[in-house]
Amino acid sequence: MTQRQILQAMSGLMAGMFVAILAGTVVSNALPTIIADLGASQSSYTWVVTAELLAMTATVPLWGKLSDLFNKKLLLQFSLLMFVIGSLLAGFSHDTTLLIFSRVVQGIGAGGLTALAQVVMAAVIPPRELGRYSGIFGAVFAIGTVAGPLIGGVLVDTDWLGWRWCFFIGVPFALLAIFLLQRTLRLPTVKRQVKIDWLGAFLIVAGVCALLIWVSLAGNQFDWASWQTAALVTGGVLLLALAVLVEARTDEPVIPLGIFRNRTVTLTTVASLLVGVAMFGGTVFLSQYFQVSLGKSPTVAGLMSLPMILGLLVSSTVAGQLISRTGKWKSYLVAGAVVMTAGLALLSLIDADTHFGLLSLYMAVLGVGVGMLMQNLVLAAQNDVPAAELGAATSVLSFFRSMGGTIGTSVLGAILANRVADEMAKGMEKAGVAAGAEGGSGGGHSVPDMSTLPAPMREIVEHAYGVATADLFLVATPFALLALVAVVFLKEKPLKTTSGMERLAEEAATADTTPDEDRTAPVA
Repeated sequence: MTQRQILQAMSGLMAGMFVAILAGTVVSNALPTIIADLGASQSSYTWVVTAELLAMTATVPLWGKLSDLFNKKLLLQFSLLMFVIGSLLAGFSHDTTLLIFSRVVQGIGAGGLTALAQVVMAAVIPPRELGRYSGIFGAVFAIGTVAGPLIGGVLVDTDWLGWRWCFFIGVPFALLAIFLLQRTLRLPTVKRQVKIDWLGAFLIVAGVCALLIWVSLAGNQFDWASWQTAALVTGGVLLLALAVLVEARTDEPVIPLGIFRNRTVTLTTVASLLVGVAMFGGTVFLSQYFQVSLGKSPTVAGLMSLPMILGLLVSSTVAGQLISRTGKWKSYLVAGAVVMTAGLALLSLIDADTHFGLLSLYMAVLGVGVGMLMQNLVLAAQNDVPAAELGAATSVLSFFRSMGGTIGTSVLGAILANRVADEMAKGMEKAGVAAGAEGGSGGGHSVPDMSTLPAPMREIVEHAYGVATADLFLVATPFALLALVAVVFLKEKPLKTTSGMERLAEEAATADTTPDEDRTAPVA
């Protein structure tokens, strides 16, 4: 494909990625209104968030494997169609049961978009040239991350629109992406004898869901040390152990265990998991810190994250251009891990009185590190696997990054709640304030309404959230340091100059495959 054709195809891919990111961020400021309007409980609030994340994370490896077996373009369009159906169901929901189900459908579609966009890019763009396009990914990620909460807040506050449009707004973008992909993306259809490993797929999804439900609800719906924890962890581990046995014996495994014999894939997978824990787990609570500790509105809180997003955008773009120009990638991964670790360590110094200028610097440092590291881990893995396993390798990295983010968010959220409760108890005891005067803060499990609190209590809450948020970044820092260790042990290999489709044809010719596997026909 020419550069113009690649850019045209990228337009559809980026529209799809924007939809996936928007789905996860647009409801963040709208959820309290949604739950109140539907007359639902705090448990329903948790499940509306968790359902999409569970479905997305658990299905990423399945989408990746399917992309190695079927036409990637059709799979991408199908995942977008699922997202449209889920969005419409969510927008027309009149009870939480349908809303949670619709979020599952949305999550399955988002899982396909997350895995397939990068697989398709690797299929049409050589690794040596892939770096220059990673900046576009960074831009879409930045715009979706910043715009989502702002759009959600505006829609909820606009009487003639309301919260339902938080779900409807993604539909035209998804339909546009389907249209653009049909017009611009040209991929060959590979005719193969296909055997789907349904048992392995079921065991993987069931095992992952059991563990994700545990980390999502433990510390909130039930104690970390409880019979629910024992049941979910034991069940999840047993299901995944069975999945490993099944995957080792089947001809077409969902996750080819052989790819973990590749040192690059193993180390980048470990690094992706740790980046997910450190980056997502640490930064997801920044908006809460802005609103509670610094007293900002939801809209202003969304804007305050711009330094981190801009740092990510600039570093991913510049690093991508330099990697494509020089063919060297390891130094950027190492530098990214070092800078990300430094950014998290600096953010562990914040409190309720930190000046926004200093806070902006710390966030920008973290963004620069993540921008150099996150996308280029995928590039390193894609460069070092056979073209026939591009989908599986890419989806494994995406899966573990999402898994790390889910674990980090849940565990650090529990730490935040306990730390806030402890700090508030200390503050109230020191100030002589009676217990129970915290105005419904839930002991740290939900964000208190600062406008209803008396001045002395407000200061105690602000201080508690400032200290607790700093502690989260302190806890996240060692995970970034471990990611640095994993990256250091990567062996740099020259970036290939042929696309995934060209490599697949070369591998097929070298292996002297059967006629059924050789036949290809272009997609109209």
